[in-house]
Amino acid sequence: MKKYYYLIHIQYLGYRYHGWLKQPGLKTIEFMIKKTARFILGHTNFKILGTSRTDAKVSANHSAFELFVNDPLNINQLFRDFNQNLPNDIKVIKIEEKDKFFNIINAPRIKEYIYLFSFGEKCHPFSAPLISSFQDDLDLDLMKQGALLFKGKHNFIKYCTKPKSGIISEREILVSKIKENTIFKANFFPAKSYAYHIHSKGFMRYQVRLIMGQLLSLGRGETGLNDIKESLKGCDNQPLRHIAPSSGLILNKIEFD
Repeated sequence: MKKYYYLIHIQYLGYRYHGWLKQPGLKTIEFMIKKTARFILGHTNFKILGTSRTDAKVSANHSAFELFVNDPLNINQLFRDFNQNLPNDIKVIKIEEKDKFFNIINAPRIKEYIYLFSFGEKCHPFSAPLISSFQDDLDLDLMKQGALLFKGKHNFIKYCTKPKSGIISEREILVSKIKENTIFKANFFPAKSYAYHIHSKGFMRYQVRLIMGQLLSLGRGETGLNDIKESLKGCDNQPLRHIAPSSGLILNKIEFD
């Protein structure tokens, strides 16, 4: 039987969801998409596969999933149906038809994450879904120096929670830098907020949040630049304990081959 393949690009605010992956008794992004697909297609004879399993409360400015069906679909109608029936915090931004040779797991060439944060005062509560606010007086210049240490090829075994057996812990980070947040703005955001940018082909479980945790520890004077350098040598596999809150993390963009 011939199958049809559709790559569906989406955005979502993850603050009220327990991540991407469907879990019994919990509201997740995958659960809402499957529920909506059942309604608009009128059957359950389909399959979806996501490209990134974001954590609870993590948002996506650009993510994607693949829809597998046995009958051809009208892309324009599918686009309208999804957006009319998905909740307001999930949006389809583009749909592409693919062939059987497209592999959504291996196709992403670069994944770009950003982590939004502010410090020195508590943010307006409306900022909470997107920005992590820290009332400490962080050393931002030192954090910027620390961020640069993660760029390049390193062993990130300490930056993964419960790694699977045989996981490849040596990864290459293409971009790792902190700069002022100019991407997302709102009148209830703090006067100044910052964005940690990190790009790679793929990330391990909690890797970005553990990296951000180290940068926060550095900014508070709890660790040093040499400690970060040592942590990237892969000399032991004990995961770091400080993990940054999830609500500041955003999957900003995925580039596909």
